[in-house]
Amino acid sequence: MGTKGKLIILEAGDASGKETQTRLLYERLRSEGRDVTRVSFPDYASDSSALVRMYLRGDFGTQAADVDAYAASAFFAVDRYASFHTQWGEAYKRGGLILSDRYTTSNLAHQAVKLANEAARREYFAWLEDFEYGRLGLPRPDLVVFLDMPPEVSDALLAARAKETGSVDIHEKDKSYLHRVHEAYAEASERLGWTRIACGEGSAPRAPEAIAEEVYAAALSVLDMEAGGKR
Repeated sequence: MGTKGKLIILEAGDASGKETQTRLLYERLRSEGRDVTRVSFPDYASDSSALVRMYLRGDFGTQAADVDAYAASAFFAVDRYASFHTQWGEAYKRGGLILSDRYTTSNLAHQAVKLANEAARREYFAWLEDFEYGRLGLPRPDLVVFLDMPPEVSDALLAARAKETGSVDIHEKDKSYLHRVHEAYAEASERLGWTRIACGEGSAPRAPEAIAEEVYAAALSVLDMEAGGKR
């Protein structure tokens, strides 16, 4: 693969500030002169996300559980494969830093909750790791930051967003599903050693700027450089 870059992932449930935090970190690192590329999944602007879009709008079933975890995972994986090979693979290979709003790690939560027991989830985790990192050859993350927004806060933010946009997908329609996903994120964060950052204070979200400082510190710990330094 040549000179290996760095891959930093921001993960969270819906309406938890991933896009904002990815943008803030990207802008800060770019202002320091770093070689950084920003990506987001699913890549709705690409043809590669066609099956993802069909799944999320309910073409295969109106509930997330209507679509098998393995099938849904394959939809998202193909989108990532296409993105890597057409958008950010070269930057990664030359040693650049990639910041991603969601990645393979999203499936660990969103699809694993469809499986009935721990044995089935472990089997799925092993399959997912082999499929995306092994068979498809996608790079493994160097850092995963879990933006831990309390579900009740996310519910309110999601409702406000839905009112503004007038649309929700099959995940966003099911609060019970989203709450289980949050639990799965918390479990994965603990089990896999992700960096967990609290994003709520009581029934309100924390200030984005305060969260951004913690995200930046986590990124620096992986990049092995002091604040304000250069690569």
